[in-house]
Amino acid sequence: MTQNIYPVILCGGSGTRLWPLSRKSYPKQFAQLTGEQSLFQATIERLSGSVYEQPLVITGNDFRFIVSEQLQAQGVHNADILIEPDGRNTAPAVLVAALWLQARSPDALMLVSPSDHVIPDIEQFSSAVSAGVEAASGGELLTFGIQPDRAETGYGWLELSGDTATLPIKLGAFKEKPDQANAERMLASGTHLWNAGIFLFSAKSIVAAFEKFLPDMIAPVTAAVNEAEPDLNFMRLNVAAWSQVESISIDYGIMERAENISVMPYSGRWSDLGGWDAVWREAEQDERGVVLSGQATALDCDNTLLRSEDDSQELIGLGLKDTVVVAMKDAVLVADSSRAQDVKDVVEVLKTKSAKQAEAFPRDHRPWGWFETLALSERYQVKQIVVKPGGVLSLQSHMHRSEHWIVVTGTARVTIEDQVQLVYENQSVYIPLGAKHRMENPGKLPMVLIEVQTGSYLGEDDIIRYEDAYARE
Repeated sequence: MTQNIYPVILCGGSGTRLWPLSRKSYPKQFAQLTGEQSLFQATIERLSGSVYEQPLVITGNDFRFIVSEQLQAQGVHNADILIEPDGRNTAPAVLVAALWLQARSPDALMLVSPSDHVIPDIEQFSSAVSAGVEAASGGELLTFGIQPDRAETGYGWLELSGDTATLPIKLGAFKEKPDQANAERMLASGTHLWNAGIFLFSAKSIVAAFEKFLPDMIAPVTAAVNEAEPDLNFMRLNVAAWSQVESISIDYGIMERAENISVMPYSGRWSDLGGWDAVWREAEQDERGVVLSGQATALDCDNTLLRSEDDSQELIGLGLKDTVVVAMKDAVLVADSSRAQDVKDVVEVLKTKSAKQAEAFPRDHRPWGWFETLALSERYQVKQIVVKPGGVLSLQSHMHRSEHWIVVTGTARVTIEDQVQLVYENQSVYIPLGAKHRMENPGKLPMVLIEVQTGSYLGEDDIIRYEDAYARE
């Protein structure tokens, strides 16, 4: 590579096909699906090194602190994090990134990548990117194509045109997700690749494509970027300007209409983890095709995924074939492997039932740490609360509940009205109804406490916030 590349990581979406582990409040890119790193962290690692600039991450308001925390865990402290007021699909996000980078480096090359793909061979992927730099610098819009190993109906495909021995290869056409017969035909042809949804081009070239094919998007997106406002270490795109932006994908809006499109083939392992069947394929299977995770045991099972997400829960599969079982504390999925793509329909059914499991994750992540409900009844709730080092909860009060805090690990600095005290392990403190209070972790290790709430209403909206270190309203 002759010039550095700016990674642009698109970090939105809900990942409903991987329910119950992936939910709207905590989608799949932040989960540890294939190893100790989240998919987002693995993406950051893959796009790090001397040839890459610090990443530009585009995400939503609800995920900003999770993004920041996982970036820091990867040792990335200077990334630009842009917050979309709401999701508008991939085309506006790409244009935002192009305008943002162009203002900083007129000749910037940008590698646009989803945050939730599995590409384990970093060196091979880097080689594919390197092979596309010259073409991208010369004005080509490159899309990466995956060498297919099966007649997959869950992916879009790319038809190649011209000399396949010279890289990159000119694109013939984009193909929508095919039926089985067409997928088998494209696989047999040898001239089709899976569409990875990863792109390499110069900011200048993609802006020119928007000016040609989506000219009405230029003005509102430019305004959203130019009028972006800082919020802690984030930049918030302008809400009013963003509301005028059309929702459309980069494939539909630009790539399927432009003529300067080339394909960079990639023959290494790749998956978008678009369903539990994909997770099963990517995992290490035993001689009978069984994949186990957590406290899971298989007896006389074949081609089955058993995944327990709770250490206190034993998951046993007996005589199962071609089955996916994912067990969490608040929800369990049992599905035929052939129906993995239909798991999204489960989420829609749960929404009609107003089931909180449809979108809410059992562990609620906050900028200061996380909490999880251990017991809930009509007049009381018990939570486990973990506050990271330096974490500070807002100064707040409640109108309908009192609280008891019991520190089990670490030390808490507790404010109640005008009194500030340190509460050590095995000590407790009582927060009367209506009292202004705050909790902090002044230590260097996570602080864990048990909170017992009692009162007539226990909802998270029973809060009056007076001060907040994270600028939340």
